[in-house]
Amino acid sequence: MTHDHSALITQLDALKGADPASVFAELIRTGLQALIDAEATQVLGAGRYERTAERTNYRNGTRPKTVATTSGDVEVQIPKLRSGSFFPSLLERRRRIDQALYAVIMEAYVHGVSTRNVDDLVAALGVESGLSKSQVSRICAGLDTEIARFRERTLTHTSFPYIFLDATYCKVRIGAHVVSHALVVATGVSIDGTREVLGTAVGDSESFDFWREFLVGLRARGLSGVHLAISDAHAGLKAAVAQQFTGASWQRCRVHFMRNVGSVVSSKHVPPVMAAIKTIFAHTEPDAVAKQWDQVADTLAESFPKVASMMREAKEDVLAFRGFPRAHWQKVWSNNPIERLNKEIKRRADVVEIFPNPAAFLRLATAVVIEAHDEWQVTRRYVSDVSMDELKVVIAAKQRAATAETPAQSLTPELEPA
Repeated sequence: MTHDHSALITQLDALKGADPASVFAELIRTGLQALIDAEATQVLGAGRYERTAERTNYRNGTRPKTVATTSGDVEVQIPKLRSGSFFPSLLERRRRIDQALYAVIMEAYVHGVSTRNVDDLVAALGVESGLSKSQVSRICAGLDTEIARFRERTLTHTSFPYIFLDATYCKVRIGAHVVSHALVVATGVSIDGTREVLGTAVGDSESFDFWREFLVGLRARGLSGVHLAISDAHAGLKAAVAQQFTGASWQRCRVHFMRNVGSVVSSKHVPPVMAAIKTIFAHTEPDAVAKQWDQVADTLAESFPKVASMMREAKEDVLAFRGFPRAHWQKVWSNNPIERLNKEIKRRADVVEIFPNPAAFLRLATAVVIEAHDEWQVTRRYVSDVSMDELKVVIAAKQRAATAETPAQSLTPELEPA
């Protein structure tokens, strides 16, 4: 610094007896101002009131600039020029917030702190002038690089015999309108028995085209070895799964199915109907499960014909889990694992209420699922090694049966010409 001795003594006298926090803030301000003035002198080719042959411009007053630091807000003076402009390289164009504050604000946003409350958080950290919503959004955009890396990472490191697919909805502002947008999430169980989040995407609806594009993206990143896809009975999703994962089974979530059944009977009859259907899943042998399903449907046919019709129509889809190891049935016969993840996304998103755009919705939701993904990598396996060995036997038998088929037998109706 270029302070002379007398100026430093004057400053020392002014700081004696002052609050320690204000002392550090003043020292930061003074040092920063000296560096700003030194850089301006270098740019102009001359100091204040100095005449030199190297001068390229002239000062034309100053303008104040508030700088946020961990010791509080300080105000410095930025020199204005007669022609052109000057801005110190040490400062950012709008506000200088050190990396620690960036990290705190982004972490707060990810953990569900609304943009309205982030201002209070920042003020508590010493930035008394606060932050605007637009500034918070720009800070949170710093997460985008990490999120894009996660969403675009390759999936070729292993195969995923089980995948779970589901969507949750939140309010998003599109222009002058507030609409519901769907966040779709895919998770998978690897051939090693571990769980991973495979991908996320945001769209305006759960249409076939949207699901197909999402699944095509997963396959392009290397998703392979899928033998069972678990989801609810959304028509667009079911069709997209059948198209993109030829040869894989589809497991209709039994919890969603039972909710559908409950919607067609009166509330007083829901408990006995649910109790009857639950007896199906108490059996441990594939044939016994199918037999009990038929018996329950026949029993309910007279009093609840709609329920019986739904059961007969959905039998193969709801009971698809029977073709896989018994140890996996409770893991794959419903979408509960991914439903818990969606609940956490909703819990964080409810604080925001209305997202400013789809990108903000995707940013927060993906940050939430990355946390779950990282936690899964350090916890115990989702399914045991022994049961995965049983699954490998099932897959090998399925592949042998497929190889034994003739080309005419293996041609599916969807691939035949119209």
